[in-house]
Amino acid sequence: MDVALLILRLTVGLLLVGHGAQKLFGWFGGFGLKRTVELLASQGFRPAGFWAVVGCVAEVGGGVLFALGLWSPLGALGIAASMLTAIKIHWPKFWVTQGGFEYALVNLAVAASVGIAGPGGFSLDGVYGTALPQGAFPAGAILVLLGWLAAVGSTRMPAAQRPVQGTIPD
Repeated sequence: MDVALLILRLTVGLLLVGHGAQKLFGWFGGFGLKRTVELLASQGFRPAGFWAVVGCVAEVGGGVLFALGLWSPLGALGIAASMLTAIKIHWPKFWVTQGGFEYALVNLAVAASVGIAGPGGFSLDGVYGTALPQGAFPAGAILVLLGWLAAVGSTRMPAAQRPVQGTIPD
């Protein structure tokens, strides 16, 4: 079990560090923070700059903590927060080949599963005993969902998608 958790943590954690670094720093062929802010603004997130930084830091920081198995379940919660945002952005399309949220959903499921199971023995928490108390994941998940609801609640439909007053939207 420890080896399986290590493989999951390293694969998903390091991929999400790179994925977040694309959006935050423009590394690995990414478009950087300025374009990330523009993307979130086009999706109706307000204030877009705040949510872009929060999302990128959650993804990069969560990925690092997740891969290392340090201070569990904070890494899993960071990944969950960023993946919930990605699901909202890619909604309602499902398959990633059509711009959907399939990839984000898989990452969310892995993060939640490891957050519940714990990082395993081959982790910094396993070596140093630094994991947070058992109830930290459910409590953190509630906070993540509340934060996500705040982000979703702050979004506004972009002007180009708003119906003209007096017309019925499609």
